[in-house]
Amino acid sequence: MSYFKNINTITYEGPKSTNPYAFKFYNPEEEINGKTMEEHLRFGIAYWHTFTEDLSDPFGAGTAIRPWDKYKGMDLAKARVEAAFEFFEKINAPFFAFHDVDIAPEGDSLKESNENLDTIVAMIKDYMKDSKTKLLWNTVNNFSHPRFVHGAGSSNNADVFAYAAAKVKKGLEVGKELGAENYVFWGGREGYETLLNTDMKVEMDNLGRLFHMAKDYAKEIDFDAQFLIEPKPKEPTSHQYDFDVASGYAFLQHYGLEDIFKFNIEANHATLAGHTFEHELHYARIHGMLGSVDANQGHPLLGWDTDEFPTDLYSTVLAMYEILKNDGLGRGGLNFDAKVRRGSFTPEDLFHAHIAGMDSFAAGLKVAQRLIDDNVLEDVIGERYQSYQQGIGLDIVQGNTDLRKLEEYALGLTEIKNESGKLESMKATINQYLLTTFASK
Repeated sequence: MSYFKNINTITYEGPKSTNPYAFKFYNPEEEINGKTMEEHLRFGIAYWHTFTEDLSDPFGAGTAIRPWDKYKGMDLAKARVEAAFEFFEKINAPFFAFHDVDIAPEGDSLKESNENLDTIVAMIKDYMKDSKTKLLWNTVNNFSHPRFVHGAGSSNNADVFAYAAAKVKKGLEVGKELGAENYVFWGGREGYETLLNTDMKVEMDNLGRLFHMAKDYAKEIDFDAQFLIEPKPKEPTSHQYDFDVASGYAFLQHYGLEDIFKFNIEANHATLAGHTFEHELHYARIHGMLGSVDANQGHPLLGWDTDEFPTDLYSTVLAMYEILKNDGLGRGGLNFDAKVRRGSFTPEDLFHAHIAGMDSFAAGLKVAQRLIDDNVLEDVIGERYQSYQQGIGLDIVQGNTDLRKLEEYALGLTEIKNESGKLESMKATINQYLLTTFASK
């Protein structure tokens, strides 16, 4: 059965194309600095937003019209697999990602839930035999069910901790079975509402213990996926233990996990934390911790996780700049953790949204590579920090001075001269690169 029978495979037609079912900037085979766009961008499709999302919000019921929703239970789960692989093929996606409950319904017991998973995993594995699409990452949903009301790995209830750990064990087995490149830990409930009833040290220690158990079990079953933590500052808890990359990195260092984990960075989570997307990417990159990306964007007028498809070219340029400076994402990718708007409820809208997101990052890739080739940012930054290349500045960075020597030097200064940061000029230059990169196409 075809769930998207009126849509053909999406191909690249170039910037002048008026075909809504064609890529304008994403040409998978185009080479940039020795790698194809497909190799650079490693796009992934989020199973949850694309195939299970009903587009409900806190103020209204779902609006999504999906041809597979006529089924129920396991029949619905199987239909979604069929629809997913048809979508993967037509959008030409190299990767996908999922939570356990995205692909199979929970049963009345953990045993029944695992049996449901086994059935659908076997079906997915069979489909993957004839598909180019691989599993970018999988994870388990340890946040939606009421049992996780007080957290999962950080729960005050040891029974809940054990249940969450059992789900992680199964998730690692599923990842190995399907050849996942990565395994993600998103602590949707790993935080607290108030310190009035919270033992933070116990909760954080237990979360660290769970991560070590996961590391040990992955080694036991020979599952060599990259482990990723996905930071999020709030929503649902008031104080998340994985607030941003900086707090997450401190956590990993404290519990001796910094060599095991990297970060899966989501754009919308970055902005909720009060950072820019590129800030989080940069912080992870300079510490060797940039692993993968959830590609989306938030709404500047809304204070929650809107998970919109990325269309802000300025943002995609700066994101791809960081990714290129990181020498790519390695085993990671650009996973579209994004959903169509509530008014975009047709199956066709799923294609329009992904085309827009893929084109936006392809455009960002081309502009970012030009910026790097021309040393635009490097030259400005190098000039700003040139005082550390000689004299007292060089002594500072090489550790060849102390407070007494610095005082002696400062007492001899008759004038301190600062130079302009040239921020407006730099933004104008980026705009120029954005506009001229595609001007002749």
